[in-house]
Amino acid sequence: MNKLIATLISTCALSLCAVTAMAATSHGDKETKEDIARHRAMAAAHEGAAKCLESGKKEDVCNKELQAACKGLAIGKYCGMKHEH
Repeated sequence: MNKLIATLISTCALSLCAVTAMAATSHGDKETKEDIARHRAMAAAHEGAAKCLESGKKEDVCNKELQAACKGLAIGKYCGMKHEH
């Protein structure tokens, strides 16, 4: 369970760093604001997954909840950032 939480936090942090660097060089204000909104939505989904695990629910249940929260927002089993560019 701790490994999943660490993976979730690392993925989110790495995605944020990558998008921030890209936004600084290749985005206009509109695209940057959209990326910020997607990161906040992803952060909320990952926080929900962490709380799910803390509540004692099984990892597969929490992963399904994470996938549902990220539908249309992110990609992959662990809710990775989906870039439009």
